[in-house]
Amino acid sequence: MTQRIEDYALIGDLQTAALVGKDGSIDWLCLPRFDSAACFSALLGDEENGHWRIAPKGAGACTSRRYVGASLVLESVWETRTGKVRVLDFMPQRDEAPDVVRIVEGLSGTVEMAGTLRLRFDYGSVVPWVRRADGHRIAIAGPDSVWLRSEPEVKTWGQHFSTCSSFTVEEGDKVAFVLTWHPSHKPRPARVDPHEALEHCLQDWETWSSKCRYQGPYRDAVLRSLITLKALTYAPTGGIVAAPTTSLPEDIGGVRNWDYRFCWLRDATLTLSAMVSVGYLDEAAAWRDWLLRAVAGDPADLQIMYGLAGERRLPEMELDWLSGYAGSAPVRVGNDARSQLQLDVYGEVIESLYLAREAGLAPERHAWNIQLSLLGFLETKWREPDEGLWEVRGPRRHFVHSKVMAWVAADRAVRTLESDPSLRGDTARWRAMRDDIHREVCEKGFDPARGTFTQSYGSKELDAAVLLIPRVGFLPPDDPRVVGTVDAVWRELGSGPLVRRYTPDANHVDGLPGREGAFLVCSFWLADALRMTGREQEARELFERLLGLCNDVGLLSEEYDPVTGQHLGNFPQAFSHIGLVTTALALTGQRTAG
Repeated sequence: MTQRIEDYALIGDLQTAALVGKDGSIDWLCLPRFDSAACFSALLGDEENGHWRIAPKGAGACTSRRYVGASLVLESVWETRTGKVRVLDFMPQRDEAPDVVRIVEGLSGTVEMAGTLRLRFDYGSVVPWVRRADGHRIAIAGPDSVWLRSEPEVKTWGQHFSTCSSFTVEEGDKVAFVLTWHPSHKPRPARVDPHEALEHCLQDWETWSSKCRYQGPYRDAVLRSLITLKALTYAPTGGIVAAPTTSLPEDIGGVRNWDYRFCWLRDATLTLSAMVSVGYLDEAAAWRDWLLRAVAGDPADLQIMYGLAGERRLPEMELDWLSGYAGSAPVRVGNDARSQLQLDVYGEVIESLYLAREAGLAPERHAWNIQLSLLGFLETKWREPDEGLWEVRGPRRHFVHSKVMAWVAADRAVRTLESDPSLRGDTARWRAMRDDIHREVCEKGFDPARGTFTQSYGSKELDAAVLLIPRVGFLPPDDPRVVGTVDAVWRELGSGPLVRRYTPDANHVDGLPGREGAFLVCSFWLADALRMTGREQEARELFERLLGLCNDVGLLSEEYDPVTGQHLGNFPQAFSHIGLVTTALALTGQRTAG
């Protein structure tokens, strides 16, 4: 039976991540990077596509689970008829090879445990050859090699192209399993002491978490979101993936299934702002530097997303041997949206670099030259239609949010030059561009009959992205057009605390069949907009209801279905957690970057 998306928890080592279900099964893991082919793909198919389960024999979901302190070490507890046992799952920050460590500990009585390791490389399509050597089970197929051992050694046997195990734990007993991936052509990887690894992993996370400056009433939720954002960081480059998964559906049974294991420029501004605001300047600097490397080159070639190291080619393909989560096919890897024209990303890049400068990050002189180049390109292109923030696969339109972010680009350039006249640039030129964009958006993107900004010029549809108008400074929060927009979006796109991205209309703005759930970051944007327009109590109540949508270990997906009460889309979603952090900071009066 398919587990709900929210039934999963995240573990990771800052280079890749795994999803662990309440039943003790790791159903998703890509090795050695976030964007590598998965060796456990049951999440998008069935058990035959790869998984690793350790749980009491015959048991179902765990009785309880939590993260240990301010870490990414997952503790799952089963209370059975004969005793109580816990499993600690984690991935220590790696020296070279990635490891998954699972420690089983008897808490009371006697519990019979069972394990099934079913490795399937290349997204569940390749069955490896398994052999024994030097106390390990070794699985090899092509470039991939996985080594498994236990301490103490437990009984294992091969069955149906899987490695099964059976053992019993009593109070105080500990049995540890270590799974290590490495290239198949290299010598045996170094042994990892599982108990030392646990100690170091907890210490690493506690040290990192102690740097968080936020001390407000929502600290637990904020810190968990920050830990999640850190877990989605690819440490070698500083890039942050939008989510560690692909093809978890926005519409159960539908085709709205996308690969999110890449770095979106649209996340840059809010990610950097959130990290800076709570004291994580090193992460903000790493993200800024990744951004500068990724966007270097001809501004006409700017993409909306890049690979973990700034790769530009992310070709999209379908994996027809996977049935999809709950039958939601196709399963896609890669993302063709990389080639879309999205004018808002120019504003988001320039806003990010402006925030970095304002936060006092060590300046990069060539960063300003890159911004001037981007501005010059945007000056010639901002009047054109584009695919917009939501990557629609329908016709290009004059999306209001895209134009507003073009305004942001010009505005931040003006502010930068005014604060540092030594920089090269034409203040009057960018000020004129800013004024032209502002005038056009107010004339063509506002519906005076309904008192609201719309999704695109001349349209009747609404778009939650226009809630960002007061946050970026395009208009003051008390402007009647802003107040009217907030009311209209909540009325027409809202359902309780939830907000859809845009109007589900017969015109199929996004060019796709079916519908989707409420987009969680948009719901946080609504709370922000309510606060900015003076409706503090409503904003707080809305935010606290949104906090109630986090799963039992504090994670959020991309979307939420208000009808079924289930999470939808890729999980956990960086954008959702960025929204949570930013809104919590604003509601508690803490200064946010920018």
